[in-house]
Amino acid sequence: MIETDLQQGTRATAPDLDWSQVRETVLMLQLAAAQIEAAMREGNSSVDVLTNSFTTLAGNMRKIGCTAAELPDTPATGPIKAQLTAQAEEAGQMVHSSIVAFQFYDKLAQRLAHVCHSLEALGGLVADKSRLFNPSEWVGLQEKIRSRYSTAEEHDMFQAVMRGVGVQQALEEYLASADNSGESVELF
Repeated sequence: MIETDLQQGTRATAPDLDWSQVRETVLMLQLAAAQIEAAMREGNSSVDVLTNSFTTLAGNMRKIGCTAAELPDTPATGPIKAQLTAQAEEAGQMVHSSIVAFQFYDKLAQRLAHVCHSLEALGGLVADKSRLFNPSEWVGLQEKIRSRYSTAEEHDMFQAVMRGVGVQQALEEYLASADNSGESVELF
């Protein structure tokens, strides 16, 4: 985090000769990063509990299916066996889908962590008067941000925005590209 004279906080309510819109901008960047970080921490603990619960549930559903499959095929137990096996399989598939959804949340959390990092790096650059007006510092910041992206679609969005494509258009192209790539998550 940027710790220069920002520790004094905002001066917008009582500006003096030392008041700076740059300091106020950096404070707002820090606030945005802190809010994202807090939301991610809260969400991560909940998702961890849910992931562990669903993983255990998936194992239990497999055991129920195996136990049901071991029931004898008699006129009395056959229909119950078939029903238990089908319901255990269906529940297992639903649990599996839930675990995949949790993995998409993990991907979201990783992207938000990149946003926090980018906001912090941007704030550091803007707050440092010796770097603020140096184009090579801005190129370095852009490269640092770009290097954190892990998918081709993210790199393409970055390049589009850097070329001057509007954010909405770049987002639409990203979403179309991600849909066409069949982007998926790795199952654990």
